[in-house]
Amino acid sequence: MSDDPVRAFLDALEDDAADPLPALAYLAGDGLDLDEDERNGAVRRALFVHASGGPATREPGVDDPAVKGLAADIYSNARRAALGREVDALILATRGLPRVSDAAIHLAREPELAWRLFALSLLAAELTE
Repeated sequence: MSDDPVRAFLDALEDDAADPLPALAYLAGDGLDLDEDERNGAVRRALFVHASGGPATREPGVDDPAVKGLAADIYSNARRAALGREVDALILATRGLPRVSDAAIHLAREPELAWRLFALSLLAAELTE
């Protein structure tokens, strides 16, 4: 077991059967410069959009209007670039983990998907609380 909590998380993700893309996008976006009030307001609006589209307990997807709206609400060129740099760092951090490394490379090749997955992770985290 690694003393580095990020590496330990990545190791666990490698062994998990779940799709690693959302978790990697969340991890990459964790340190973004996103004001708490701005984030909370954007997530609150996304929750309303999500609830208006059907049962609030349903699991949102990356193409869900609430996710797309949240992604647009928190977007800035600087944040998008920072997410890209963090995804690039994850590629290096996932060496030796073939499944998770492939997922990180996929996120690097698809920056729009990475951004929407980050937004999805914010909304999903709120829905599970």
